[in-house]
Amino acid sequence: MTNDRGTVFAGWRIMRSDAGRFWATRERPFPQKAEEAGALRTVDADDLQELCRVMAEQESLADTTAVTP
Repeated sequence: MTNDRGTVFAGWRIMRSDAGRFWATRERPFPQKAEEAGALRTVDADDLQELCRVMAEQESLADTTAVTP
């Protein structure tokens, strides 16, 4: 999936419900610290642009919790 800014969301499975709502589930779990910080593996939105924004937020939250050596 690529959003309008060219960001690729590899590792996310995107679906559309019968009601037309978009959902995405991350194929691999986030690290434990990211989940404890609130990163969600499954998200939803009204349109693809919003879905991309929400996925980017989750990835950003996970990145900020990553342990750096």
